[in-house]
Amino acid sequence: MVFSRRSILVACARTATVVMACCNLGAGPFPSTAINYVVELFTSQGCAYCPRADQWLAAIARAPDVVAVSFPVDYWDYIGWRDTLASPSFTARQKAYAAAHGEANVYTPQVIVNGLAGAAGGDPAEIEQAIKTAKGADGALTVPMRLSETGGHFLVEVAGGSGGPAGVFALRVARASTIQILRGENAGRSVTYTNVVRAIDKLGDWTGETATFDMPGGARDGEGFVVLVQKGTPERPGAILAAAKTEGL
Repeated sequence: MVFSRRSILVACARTATVVMACCNLGAGPFPSTAINYVVELFTSQGCAYCPRADQWLAAIARAPDVVAVSFPVDYWDYIGWRDTLASPSFTARQKAYAAAHGEANVYTPQVIVNGLAGAAGGDPAEIEQAIKTAKGADGALTVPMRLSETGGHFLVEVAGGSGGPAGVFALRVARASTIQILRGENAGRSVTYTNVVRAIDKLGDWTGETATFDMPGGARDGEGFVVLVQKGTPERPGAILAAAKTEGL
């Protein structure tokens, strides 16, 4: 089954203990670890092929060098079960990737790596190839970034470099959500979804110059945060230049 495109945006705000992203800008209270790749999984409770991909994401998500998030989409709601985690904004993000990649349709499960390469979410070999294809392409994960805590909120520091302009986004993420699905293609199954995006907040724009961004707010129980520096626009997202995640994601 196929669909076409839209835009994104949701709202959020953040605080927690941070594990770091791309490169270290200098001394600071948080350890730094290199993020090798960013995976976005577009999934649905109404998709019979998705639980295998959800399990795959759960298996890789806690690796310190991986940022992995789930975006539940809503376009299968009509076939018998309304996805309880889905948002039209997440569907719009997937359609925006399709537009940016010259694809007419979207599907589940689908993986997008570093904002650049797509793969079928249930095909490990195809995902591995997408990871190789997206590694360093168009500046992916090459921009140094640091997060530090100041006065109860986090400060995002992005170093100067090439690849801008880009948006700086904070994602509020539920570490795990277990759903008992009563109807539709997965009727009778209990499925656990990992690192489920609940909201996206744009902190500002990075132009290629050194810049700082405030990330105020309080952490909720069972949630963490991801920060992405991404080229393009909501309608045509591009390469993810830097990424960070909080502990436990």
